[in-house]
Amino acid sequence: MVSINEALEIIYSNTSKKSREIVPIESAIGLVVAKDYRASFDLPRFDNSAMDGYAVKISDSGKKVKVKEITYAGDEAQNSFLEGEVVKIMTGAPTPNGCEAIVPIEDVKVFSDGVVLPDNIKIDMMIRWRGEDIKSGELFLKKDTKVTAYTLALLSSQGVTHIEVYRRPKVVIFSTGEELKAHYEKIEPHQLYNSNAPMFYARAKELGCDVISIASSGDTIDSLKESIEEALDSDLIITSGGVSVGDKDFTIQAFQELGMEILFSKVDIKPGKPTTFGKLNNCLVINLPGNPLAGMVNFEMFVKPTILKLSGTKSFYHPLVSTKMATKYTFKAGKNAVILGRWDGTLFAPISNQKPGMVSPLNQADGMVVVTKEISILEKGKIVKMIPIKIDLQSGKQEDFFIRD
Repeated sequence: MVSINEALEIIYSNTSKKSREIVPIESAIGLVVAKDYRASFDLPRFDNSAMDGYAVKISDSGKKVKVKEITYAGDEAQNSFLEGEVVKIMTGAPTPNGCEAIVPIEDVKVFSDGVVLPDNIKIDMMIRWRGEDIKSGELFLKKDTKVTAYTLALLSSQGVTHIEVYRRPKVVIFSTGEELKAHYEKIEPHQLYNSNAPMFYARAKELGCDVISIASSGDTIDSLKESIEEALDSDLIITSGGVSVGDKDFTIQAFQELGMEILFSKVDIKPGKPTTFGKLNNCLVINLPGNPLAGMVNFEMFVKPTILKLSGTKSFYHPLVSTKMATKYTFKAGKNAVILGRWDGTLFAPISNQKPGMVSPLNQADGMVVVTKEISILEKGKIVKMIPIKIDLQSGKQEDFFIRD
């Protein structure tokens, strides 16, 4: 049996990013950039106006001047203008030669024969300079960056249409157990719906994988081997159930008979001790417990970082949120335990009833805290480190978000 940290180190050292591919930028959302990108040109590409206003010379401050012409966004830059003249200019339009500042429209007084400028014109006011955002040749997108909608804004501003990324990890999921039926099937009183496979399928999708779910395997070596062989062209196989010591728990044996190298087979964690991690050919394998809550906890603890490392990101370690206990929580000492709870952005509230075979706590949990075997009480107000699971910080309560003196 290995510790939680030992299990994670084994996962980190045995998991590698996948191959690269080139895709349209619109198809790259959620993927990880596979090489550095440098700018082909300055952004902005030319000096331009930050406001609708007038291009002026500082020496004309407080004076009445004539409007020489108008420049719109998309026009070429106008020729130089003289003292006593201004160029009316729209936002984004290139500044004329000799422009020393832009005065907003609302700050001038307009007459039929010209405009009166304010006294307090400052040099370079309201001018956006060529290259002030991105300079030609500058590294503007680093390798190992996760692509978001805002990455697309950056790429499209440089005219990039396709990008090199690490491909999505391919994941295959199947459960074991004769008693399990798919949620769309009719079941008998002695049978159960399979909640694990849809849960793991959806979570792997959320983490950016291409996921295939195959039918639940029977509780025989032959049926298990058949399911495994169907899944061998994947990067990661995730199974649930059949990893304990029951009479029909043959999952590990089936994988071993096909040649799997077991890298760890038990973890000092509650719930989910029988979690197993191994390699079969070029495919990683994680065997999770069949109990839904235990499976979910160990998916978050061990499968999530595996998927993230496969995806190419360097950010595959568990993030931590420092928060406080909302209430006093007592539990049995003696094991390294994971506690699921709700988080409101300020306080962590453990879910009162969270047993390994339960399903209802899964949808309630925003995060989890991990305690060592010596601890049996978390006092109200104690600062704890929470590993986030799902954090939706949209609020049903309107609050003042300004920082004030």
